Amino acid sequence: MVNENKGFTLIELMIVVAIIGILAAITYPSYQEYVRKTKRTEAQAELLDIAQKIQRYKIANFSYMKDVGGTLTAITLADIQHSGNIPSQGEVLYTVALTNVGLSTWTLVATPKTGTVVANNGVLCLNQ
Repeated sequence: MVNENKGFTLIELMIVVAIIGILAAITYPSYQEYVRKTKRTEAQAELLDIAQKIQRYKIANFSYMKDVGGTLTAITLADIQHSGNIPSQGEVLYTVALTNVGLSTWTLVATPKTGTVVANNGVLCLNQ
């Protein structure tokens, strides 16, 4: 009678675990970079959407300014129904500010939040 033990030895299992560990160590940083690039691209698209809303406001009101009690005041993100965060729902990755609003100019600045995947990824800026 022949003894046919089927299975893996401990050495074989440890080699497989080591190979999986090496592959994970190589691929994980690439995955993180892919996620950062994707989130940055999504934020850029959101900034363009906000810019379109600002332009629509100007078309409807003939200015980037609004009349508040007889005084011209710069519009805010609330005037175009935006929360000031990117994305608007879920984990906030960027804080958006509408600055330098004049009669015919404006600047949008998206600053990455610390402690998120996009931290230290640079500020996004869009102006008219």
